[in-house]
Amino acid sequence: MLTEAQLATASSQCDQLGRAVAQVVHGKDDVIRLMIVALLAEGHVLIEDTPGVGKTTLARSMAQALQLHMGRVQFTPDLLPSDITGNSVYDQKSGEFNFRPGPVFNNIVLGDEINRASPKTQSAMLEVMEERQVTTDGMSRQMRRPFLVIATQNPIDMEGTYALPEAQLDRFLMKLPIGYPSNDAEIQMLQTQLAGRTPPSVRPVLTELELNGLLDLVPEVELSPAVESYIVSVVDQTRQMPEVRLGASPRGSLALARAGRSLALSLGQGYVTPEHIRILSPWVLSHRIVLRPEAELANRTQQDIVDRALQNVPVPREP
Repeated sequence: MLTEAQLATASSQCDQLGRAVAQVVHGKDDVIRLMIVALLAEGHVLIEDTPGVGKTTLARSMAQALQLHMGRVQFTPDLLPSDITGNSVYDQKSGEFNFRPGPVFNNIVLGDEINRASPKTQSAMLEVMEERQVTTDGMSRQMRRPFLVIATQNPIDMEGTYALPEAQLDRFLMKLPIGYPSNDAEIQMLQTQLAGRTPPSVRPVLTELELNGLLDLVPEVELSPAVESYIVSVVDQTRQMPEVRLGASPRGSLALARAGRSLALSLGQGYVTPEHIRILSPWVLSHRIVLRPEAELANRTQQDIVDRALQNVPVPREP
């Protein structure tokens, strides 16, 4: 069981991280909090939004605040799997092949427009996202901890793109929008740019050692049998809707439980409540649901399915 001191320290550290990133990414406190939750849950995030809303800035700011190494991959149709994972290069002096790591060998990996790469290249991300390792030349190489993939895709301009398969979508802990900034935030951005000033760098607030200490605390957050049953019931409801062709998988239940523990810890709470699950469900479950064609024609959305699932499942009483 976590002590009051541990919970207070964890909450303070997460608040510091959120404030540091918010100095650069203005008016997006909810998105920043969800990114922190994903980081603590050791999950990955898919951001689907229009160009120019700060997806790259958010990832870079998070890496700077945590003093982590960041890699960036611009996905294009001609990108090869080895461009992501790395390859072996022949050294003429030694007469041996030496492995040259790809951009995935970083703590935070930003994959821009992931749906522009071919399915073969997209599949190169499956092993590293799920097992946190890369297998090349018959050898498995482990990722550094922490490890977070932030992938982006554009909801418009779908020409020349390859939709992510359900198996790959399921490996993302969350799918988030960023949205346009508020008028005040956009005015502040204009004033900075028109004055010729570069956006401020994020000051480091946590070390890698401190972050790994937070990650070790997440499994210690209490998840009661009542909340476990609530999670499973909500996920099962997404499979029972007549509009649904494919409901959320058991991986969705695990993701919701991990995210619930992470959210609780970031708020300085030692146990997961049903309210935590209700807050996180739309972002953790929606992208795991596939609708029937007639439901899409009727303008139903995955968000609608999750909302109905939450309405249909009785909320257990909190301890």
